[in-house]
Amino acid sequence: MIDTRPKVPRWLLGILAVAPFVLCSCGGADEGGADITLRTDFGVWVEGECVVPDGEEPDYAQGIGCESDFKSLASQPLDESIPGATSSKTVIDTVYDNELYFIRAEKYPMHWHFANEHLSVQAGKPPVGDMGTFSQEYDSPYRRFLLGAITFYEEPGVWTYEIAPYDTASAEMIQQAFDIIKEEVYFGDHLFFHPTSDRIESLLPDLPDHIKVITTDELFAGVTFLPLNLGTGIGRLRILQTADLESGEVFVTPRDIVVLDKIPVDIAVVAAIITEELQTPLSHINVLSQNRGTPNMSLVGATKNSDVKALDGKWVELTVDPFNFELKEISKAAADAWWDEHKPPAVKIAQLDLSVKDLRDAEEIFVTDIPAFGGKASHYGELTRIGEAVPVPKAFAVPLYWYKHFEQQNGIDVMVDGLLDDPEFQSSIEYREKTLKELRKLIRKGAIDPEFEIMLMLKLEADFPGVRMRFRSSTNAEDLDGFTGAGLYTSKTGDPSDPQRPVLDAVRSVYASLWNFRAFEEREFRSIDHRGVGMALLCHRSFPNEDANGVALTNNIFDITQPAFYINIQAGDASVVKPPPGITTDQFLYFFYYPNQPTVFFGHSSLVPEGETVLTPEQTYTLGQALSAIHKNFASMYQKGANFYAMDVEFKFNTDPGEEESSLWVKQARPHPGWAVGTK
Repeated sequence: MIDTRPKVPRWLLGILAVAPFVLCSCGGADEGGADITLRTDFGVWVEGECVVPDGEEPDYAQGIGCESDFKSLASQPLDESIPGATSSKTVIDTVYDNELYFIRAEKYPMHWHFANEHLSVQAGKPPVGDMGTFSQEYDSPYRRFLLGAITFYEEPGVWTYEIAPYDTASAEMIQQAFDIIKEEVYFGDHLFFHPTSDRIESLLPDLPDHIKVITTDELFAGVTFLPLNLGTGIGRLRILQTADLESGEVFVTPRDIVVLDKIPVDIAVVAAIITEELQTPLSHINVLSQNRGTPNMSLVGATKNSDVKALDGKWVELTVDPFNFELKEISKAAADAWWDEHKPPAVKIAQLDLSVKDLRDAEEIFVTDIPAFGGKASHYGELTRIGEAVPVPKAFAVPLYWYKHFEQQNGIDVMVDGLLDDPEFQSSIEYREKTLKELRKLIRKGAIDPEFEIMLMLKLEADFPGVRMRFRSSTNAEDLDGFTGAGLYTSKTGDPSDPQRPVLDAVRSVYASLWNFRAFEEREFRSIDHRGVGMALLCHRSFPNEDANGVALTNNIFDITQPAFYINIQAGDASVVKPPPGITTDQFLYFFYYPNQPTVFFGHSSLVPEGETVLTPEQTYTLGQALSAIHKNFASMYQKGANFYAMDVEFKFNTDPGEEESSLWVKQARPHPGWAVGTK
C-alpha cells in the first residue's frame, strides 16, 4: 500500500486520526503492471450502535450511529464544487418538537420532495405547499423547517454541516440545527460548520465558540485530487515537463495520456490530461477537454508518484469520475481495439456560403449566417439584439468569401491540397508542425485584393475613425453546438493611424491562424474537412486598458437543480483561461436568482489585496443581468430539452478616457459543450 495522505492544515492535525483518502497499488493489470485506484474509507472515528438495519435503505433515519447508516442514506451531493464528497440532507421540524430527519439523498434530491411526502397532509401534518411556497423555508424568519445537509469531504477527511448558499437563516437558527444534529451522529465531536456563501460567512462572529468552522478555502487546501472532465480514455502514458511541451522539444498525439507538472497554456489533442497543479473548471485546457470529450483531472504529486511513474511509457486506461480515478495498464491490442470502437464523432460544419461579399454590421447578422460569417460573428450578431443588459462594442464582419478569394489569389489552396495529399504530412507530427508553420509564413506575406482593401479601409474611416481595431477569427468550424474551437485561432489588433499596427497585417495574421498547428490537429481529431473551412473576421474597437476580464457560464456546472452563474475573473488584462505560473483568479458561483443573490468563492485573485475581490457587488449584479439575458436569449437555440444547458460568455470591464466608472462589455457568447458534475 502506497501512503499518499494529503498534507492537511496544522489545525486539523490531532483532530484527524487518519486521512481517509489513499492511493493504492492494486495489481491485476493485463501485463503485470500496477493499477492505481482512489477509494474511500469512512472508518476513522469510533462508531456507536447502528440505527439502520443491515441491508435496508430507508427513506430516512433520525440518527447516524455508524458508517453503514451514513452510506445507506448518503449520495454524491448535487453541489460538487469540492470533489469527493458524500452527503445526506437534513430536516428539523420545529413545529413537532424539533424532530430530526436524515434523508436518503438518492430518493429525495431536494428537501421539498421529502417534506411533501413525509411531513405534510399525508402524514396528518400541516401542508407544506408546492415547491414555490416551500422555498420560503429558506428565506422566512418564521420558517417551520431548518434545512441543511451533512457532508463528508474525502479530502481532507472532514464532516460538515451546511445550509444552502441562499438560505437566510440567522446565527441562532444555525446554532440550533448544529447542536441538535451533533447529538445524533457518531462523529458529532468532529463536526464542522461550513459556510457556503459570503452572507453565511458574515454570521460566523455570532456563532458560539463550541461550533468549529471550516471555510471553503480550507477545504480546498486539503484537496489533492480534482476531477475536471469525466470519462474514460485509453492511451500511452507519458510523464512530461510542461516547459518541454511548450518549447516544442516534445510533441504529443491523440493516443497519449499526458501527466504534466504544470498547467500548460495550450496543448494539442491528447487522450487525457493529468496535471499536478489544480485547475479550474473554466481553465483553457479543461474547456479543450470538454470540447474533445476527453478525461481531465488534477492530482497533486502525480509526476513523482512511484505507481504513476511505473506506468510511464505503457498503454493504460484512465477513468475519471466525481469521486475517484482509476489508472491501469492494458495491452496495446486492447488499446487498438478501444480506439477502433471509440473514434470521436465527426463534427458537421456548415457548407461555405461564398455568395456574400459585403462587409456587414453585426446588427444585421444572425446565427443562421454561420455559412457566410462564421460562428463567432454570427453569435455576436445575436448579442447585439438582446437589449441594454448586454452591452457589446459596435462591430462589423468580413465574410468568409474574402478569405477563400485570398487563398486562390495567392495559391494557398493548391499548397493546402498538396499537404493534405502528402503521406509524410499525414504520418509525421513533427513534419506536420514544420510545414504548417511555413504555410502560415506564406499567408502573412500574401497579397490582399485591392477591391477588398479599399472596401475595408473605407468602412473603418466611415464608422470607426481614429479607432484602434481588434480583428477576431470567425470560422465556420468554431462556436458550434458541441464544438467550441476555443483558443484555436488568433486575434490581432490593427490601427489605420498607427504604422506599427498595419490593418492588413492584422488581417493576414488572423487568416494565417486558420492553419495553426493545434487548430489543424483539433479539426483532424473531429474529422472536419479542412478544405471546407474558411476564415471570416469580426471587427470592433480594441480595449487596451482593461480593468478586469473574465469568462462565465450561464448555469451552475456543479448543480443542475440550483441555477447559478459560474464566473472566473481577473484584474486588468492578465489571462483568465491561460494564467501565468503562480497567478490565481477570482472564481465563484453567483446565485443571481435567489434571495440576497449570494456568492460562493472557490478561489481568489492573487493580483488584488487580500480580502478584496476583483468585482464590486454592483459590478457583479450588472454582470448577472447580462448573463441572465444571454442565457434566456439562446435557450431556444441550444437547450433542446437537455438537463444541462449553458452559454460560455467572455466579458470585460473597461474605463475609457473621461469616464469615472468602469463599464461592462460582452465580447462573445457560444454554446458550452460541457457537463454538470454527476450528470455525464
